[in-house]
Amino acid sequence: MRKANAASLDVMDEEAFFIAIAGEQRKLYSIAFSYMRNEADALEIVQEAACRAWMKRKKLKNEQAFVPWLIRITINCCMDELRRKKRVVPTDTFKEEAVQEMKSSDKIDLERAMAKLKKKYRHVVMLKYYQDMTTADIAKVLQKPEGTVKSWLREGLKQLRKYL
Repeated sequence: MRKANAASLDVMDEEAFFIAIAGEQRKLYSIAFSYMRNEADALEIVQEAACRAWMKRKKLKNEQAFVPWLIRITINCCMDELRRKKRVVPTDTFKEEAVQEMKSSDKIDLERAMAKLKKKYRHVVMLKYYQDMTTADIAKVLQKPEGTVKSWLREGLKQLRKYL
């Protein structure tokens, strides 16, 4: 029975795969948007994540892990894009940043504080408070023990308080 189940994952047909992706599209978009802060970039990330998931679908061994696996791929796509954007800074953004510097709202302050957090803390805080995920779900997505996720969440909130 186990071989048949693994074989069905290895040869997951295209239609079943994209139906499963479509069911999670809103969640993936909201996660991507929380990282990218831009609708076009978030949509592009969701497409990239779906493409990467399709190419790596044979590596998924457990159907129950599909959603956390997909979220992890989406987060990795976001991080890759953010790293890429960090290397290429168009000159237009300097004007925008100067305008934003003059604004002082809670949202901008929170975004700046979130940007100062270490990645591991930022991931946990975003998934918990922006995506309303439980610590157990976050642990599955990040492939870490639940106790670690709780510690990271506590430390992330402590640092946010300090920055705000």
